[in-house]
Amino acid sequence: MIKILPLSLVVLLSSCVKKEGTSINITNPSDINLTDKAVSVNLKTVATGFPVLVTNTGDTIPSQLDDLDGDGNAKELFFVIDLEPKSTRNLNLTFSQTDPRYIIRTSLRAGKMDAEDTPVKPITQSTLVPGNIPGKLGYISYQTDGPSFENDLAGFRHYFDGRNAKDIFGKKIATMSPEDVGIGADGTVEDNYHTMADWGRDILGTANSAGIGGINVMIGDSLSRIGNIAGDSVTNIESSTFNFYREGPVRSVLDLQHNNWKPLDRTYQVNERVIIWPGMYAFQNNASVSGLQGDETLLVGIVNSESNNPLKEIVVNDKYVALISHDKQCYDNAWWLGLAVILPRDVYLGWGEAPKEGVFSNSFYGKSKIEEGKPVTYYAVGGWELSDEGFIDPDYFEAYVIGLANQLSVEVEIKVEF
Repeated sequence: MIKILPLSLVVLLSSCVKKEGTSINITNPSDINLTDKAVSVNLKTVATGFPVLVTNTGDTIPSQLDDLDGDGNAKELFFVIDLEPKSTRNLNLTFSQTDPRYIIRTSLRAGKMDAEDTPVKPITQSTLVPGNIPGKLGYISYQTDGPSFENDLAGFRHYFDGRNAKDIFGKKIATMSPEDVGIGADGTVEDNYHTMADWGRDILGTANSAGIGGINVMIGDSLSRIGNIAGDSVTNIESSTFNFYREGPVRSVLDLQHNNWKPLDRTYQVNERVIIWPGMYAFQNNASVSGLQGDETLLVGIVNSESNNPLKEIVVNDKYVALISHDKQCYDNAWWLGLAVILPRDVYLGWGEAPKEGVFSNSFYGKSKIEEGKPVTYYAVGGWELSDEGFIDPDYFEAYVIGLANQLSVEVEIKVEF
């Protein structure tokens, strides 16, 4: 189980939540405006029911209770909130026995065919073994090649066909994309998401890169790929598993495990926990590797197969470094697309560029120190011009990435009163 780094200051409540309500004061100590700021409050003891957070003006803040530490108790209260600079907002927490049915702002989606030409069935977990990669199986069994995760601004997917790259679904609407994306009229897997629809479409060609925010590992000076490339009939992973750990209205969590990945003469265990919440053209990933021998470097990719522009490195603040690209890097160079990764400064080791050919190619990558089993937490960003026409301008996209990194850096202050 991956231990998640705190999204903000975490407070342990030392007694039970009262039925008449608990007051939670949220303060933004910074000079910047926070929009959809992720806030996590760990409740030591939780009342039964659904959380209801109400402001002092009577507005409800959608929230959810999660069990991210895996102890079987959903005691972490999570929500996003807007906070003006140097301001405090007071919320009242109660619990309802009726589901409030908040507007859905995050989602996970996956489906699989049990056999060729059989209908896709919705799934929330699956295991891939070498005999079932498309190059060996002879057909694609997973809807959209693997699980999708999205929020109100952007959608992404993980290639669960052995490639283990991450891709972007550009969105034109705030509501969640249809559940049947990637399913044809006959109910089987179909690549219909490279055609424009009302909700948007797949916009990024990943080639043999890691996509945007996908990971690989450098062993010494050698680039290694976690898995195979398209068309391969063999892979270097004994098995990979994904699991919908949590799907909620304001936060969804996708777990990925790669068991006995064997590059060169090594054997590693690789874990990823993808987390997405509303209000950002991005997702968070927590990646860890076990079995290290000391000469490994984690690589976080930014595909450059459709871009001729150089990568830009920006030291944002004491916490984060941003690597940014911007070009008409969608299919057929049809639209402007900004791509970025936001990496923690304390483990950042610079960046590099993969060759144009090979098992890991067509990619810039950020380099990060890794320690045995310890997750590196970073963010992957994609800004499409049809989601926000401002993303046509590289300076606009750069300002967005810097602003996002600064917002992520702010630790809000939380005070609980009974």
